[in-house]
Amino acid sequence: MNLVKSKHGLVMPAMLGTLLMTQAAYAELAPAGNYKVDPDHTTVLFSVSHFGFSELTGRFNKVEGEFVFNPKAQSKVNVTIKTDSVDTNHSQRDKHLRSPDFLNVKQFPVMQFKSSKVVFDNKGQPTQIIGQLSLHGKTKPVTLDVKPVGAGKDPWGSYRAGYNAKTRIKRSDYGIDFMKDGIGDTIDISLNIEALKQ
Repeated sequence: MNLVKSKHGLVMPAMLGTLLMTQAAYAELAPAGNYKVDPDHTTVLFSVSHFGFSELTGRFNKVEGEFVFNPKAQSKVNVTIKTDSVDTNHSQRDKHLRSPDFLNVKQFPVMQFKSSKVVFDNKGQPTQIIGQLSLHGKTKPVTLDVKPVGAGKDPWGSYRAGYNAKTRIKRSDYGIDFMKDGIGDTIDISLNIEALKQ
């Protein structure tokens, strides 16, 4: 590995400089357009209090969706998550989460978010997505706080854009109230989305 000496006399690997240049190339802001979620590079994470001792974290492994971002026209977001893909790295717990006590995945196999409004900043980038989350047979308003990560062409010539989105819900609002005295009612949700421009 080649070494590069800086003007301050410090030595750093040339590979680090290459990495920084690569990151800069992907730091551009995504243009308006239609995008399809890349499920292989998208994660949906959640965390909830476990008896006040710790934050239990998990994820959903099956997600799909598409969105249209255009600050000068109508924008929309549609994301669907398979509830039976819940994964907390513990098979017995995951089986319980799929049961009627919690997600009841046989009766409610998907949860879905549909936007009603997208808020943009002065650079034309989304900052908030307001919409409805359907979960466990109930639909409630939800606001996602959005942060663009970066965009650009990948090594295969496709154009990609990435976003982080966060929200907080109460599971009892959706009729999931089993063991509220031990497992927290508040659920923090984080979506790390990578999408392909269509």
